[in-house]
Amino acid sequence: MRVLRLIPIFIFALALLTIPAPSQAQVAVGISVHIGPPALPVYPQPICPAAGYIWTPGYWGYGPDGYYWVPGTWVMAPEPGLLWTPGYWGWAGGVYAWHGGYWGPHVGFYGGINYGFGYTGVGFVGGEWRGGVFAYNRAVTNVNVTVIHNTYNTTVVNNTTVNRASFNGGTGGTTARPTAAERAAENEHHVQATSAQVQHEHTASTNRAQLASVNHGKPAVAASAKPGEFSGKGVMAASKPGNSGNSNRPPTANNAAAKTSSNNKPTTATNVKNDRPPSSQAHNSNSTPNSSANNKSPQTNSHSSGRPATPQTKNAAQHGNAPHGNNKPEGGKPEHGKPLR
Repeated sequence: MRVLRLIPIFIFALALLTIPAPSQAQVAVGISVHIGPPALPVYPQPICPAAGYIWTPGYWGYGPDGYYWVPGTWVMAPEPGLLWTPGYWGWAGGVYAWHGGYWGPHVGFYGGINYGFGYTGVGFVGGEWRGGVFAYNRAVTNVNVTVIHNTYNTTVVNNTTVNRASFNGGTGGTTARPTAAERAAENEHHVQATSAQVQHEHTASTNRAQLASVNHGKPAVAASAKPGEFSGKGVMAASKPGNSGNSNRPPTANNAAAKTSSNNKPTTATNVKNDRPPSSQAHNSNSTPNSSANNKSPQTNSHSSGRPATPQTKNAAQHGNAPHGNNKPEGGKPEHGKPLR
């Protein structure tokens, strides 16, 4: 009998040996789904609650009742110098697999998903660390400059078409692939999602109003000022889907964009970056063009565990239990999935 009990352990150990090399950093149970997530919802960014908070974009999680929206929120970094690489859904092998987010010295690959507010699909241009202090780019983040003084204003030019695709690969997904620098970031030290982030995702997973089947891709709580806040003045609701080029831009930014962007046409490199908070509009005249390389450094695709799932599961490498975990699909191939914007 003792021998029989050891057989499952032996089989599991053997399975770990079959995981592709790029996924062996940390092992965790990933999530794979046969149905892709909704498009990313369009929503305004809450004002930054205090200095030191870094924006982490919202995403679609998956549980027993299907996809649910985890609101974007401001989070304190685990330690100075770390930046957040968002998780993403990727399509590969006939399923959509979740690659969890993680903290690291550089922003890594997150599927080319344009989450907005500095996350253009490559790197992060919403702020940067300067001597142990985080400075905010008010051109794309919503900060109160009378309270937070460590800011700068750099206009970001989008070099890619903006849409609300929430997954990488497959029909309707982004086509981005990791750059050499992003692959190199796989060897950097990564930190898992903070306890506040994990709890934030759990709270979203237990709130039926966050289910895509209930909110039809337009969650009433699309973003919040702090993790765990699902009511109050810091909560932002998703708006009606508009031009894909205006995804996640505050009302004033959308009005300005309308002057240079025709209806029903995606924003291209000729348009100024999306996702600008109302306060940033007044400073645009002093902005200088900047490439999407600001504050971005390659990071690796990581797989995460941190999500309830009923569909088939896979063992995947984890950079930590980030919201949506840091799990990548086998072989590091991206998979689909994400919400409306």
